[in-house]
Amino acid sequence: MVVVTEAKLAPVAVAKGSRAKRASGLYFDALDVRAVSERERALMAALPRQIAHAMTTAPALGHILRDVNASCVTSRSVLATLPVVRKHEDFMERQAARTAHDPFAGFSAVGWSGVHGPSSVRRVFQSPGPLYEPEGHGGDFERTARAMFAAGFKPGELVHNSFSYHLTPAGAMMEAGALALGCAVFPGGTGNTDLQLRAIVDLRPTCYVGTPSFLKVLLERAAAQGIARLSFTKALVSGEAFPSVARSWLQERGIDAYQCYVTAELGLIAYETAPREGMVLDEGVIVEIVRPGTGDPVAEGEIGEVVVTSLNPDCPLIRFGTGDLSAVLPGPCPSGRTNVRIRGWLGRANQTAKVRGMFVSPQQVAEVARRHPEVGRTRLVIGGSSASAWEPDAMTLKVEVVNAASGLHESLVASMREVTKLRCEVEIVVPNSLPNDGKVIDDLREQ
Repeated sequence: MVVVTEAKLAPVAVAKGSRAKRASGLYFDALDVRAVSERERALMAALPRQIAHAMTTAPALGHILRDVNASCVTSRSVLATLPVVRKHEDFMERQAARTAHDPFAGFSAVGWSGVHGPSSVRRVFQSPGPLYEPEGHGGDFERTARAMFAAGFKPGELVHNSFSYHLTPAGAMMEAGALALGCAVFPGGTGNTDLQLRAIVDLRPTCYVGTPSFLKVLLERAAAQGIARLSFTKALVSGEAFPSVARSWLQERGIDAYQCYVTAELGLIAYETAPREGMVLDEGVIVEIVRPGTGDPVAEGEIGEVVVTSLNPDCPLIRFGTGDLSAVLPGPCPSGRTNVRIRGWLGRANQTAKVRGMFVSPQQVAEVARRHPEVGRTRLVIGGSSASAWEPDAMTLKVEVVNAASGLHESLVASMREVTKLRCEVEIVVPNSLPNDGKVIDDLREQ
């Protein structure tokens, strides 16, 4: 994937005074602290141009958005009416069918000679699937420098990068951010723990980039070899959960660790700041939190799926469903940054379950809810207390309703039977009685 360069997207270009702010040690650039209204105007001004660009340069998006008038998509409410693009249904299936003609399945605006126009990619990566991703010619092509700055990385420091440089983009995307920030990089990659440990002892890097679990491996290996302390004082971690107990464990060993939310398709989505109260959204993306199985935004604070529109011109993803759960945090970040904060990674949104030989998905539950506008939050419970020993796959649809009209219960039972082809009980509950955990399907059966 590639970066949104300052020249290509003026609405999110670095404002005057950015270098001075970075030199002051407070913020990466002036975008961090611009007025909320100014940011929203800039993003919404860039949005129709990006959609039009995507429709004309990325054939798959041109097909998916064929009925969309790009010039009309100037607000979040209109954006929410566009379809959500999903990795498995759209990316992987299209790539499997079209690899011989276009390995990017029509989702890239760039390629090389013979593949989607003239050569304009610098590297091509392969993620599990396989899924092929292009890197353009921008410097910090995944915008990770902003997260590194927030984690305390400074120009001139040495960064030990233990993300993979093999096939996948993680190592390269983090290296690009470090170099853009003015740091030096040791490309450790994955594995070869003893060799990496030797390099850390010899070179004395102050900054670590990688997974928190590998950092723990390095520290434990060092202790086993009688090395009292490694030179790391700060770290930016990603790629896996980073609970508070892990952060405290690293702090006890002199390492101040921050986490960031990055994907191969989108680059940096959000990052931690010094107060560690949620994660601040990156300046190059538009993020929505939607009800799993739908494209419908949820209320602030409610857990839902993270859907991202990238302002990257080389791979212009529009409403890409990450499959990750999160929620918006209220209020501004105590660090002074003015962008929206999210709670970070809260699990996966894909909750499809197999019941009596049939797959039941959040999309089906959402379809039932759409047929009954009076229904609020929903939750399909499989197994558990509602199931007898002879019916372990029993389903109960719990729905929040303010005032249930006569016949609603029977209508919901019929809708569930029609949509899922399965028998289902329905329980009508009062608003705000279902957990706010992002779950649409709660499978309580023993695995």
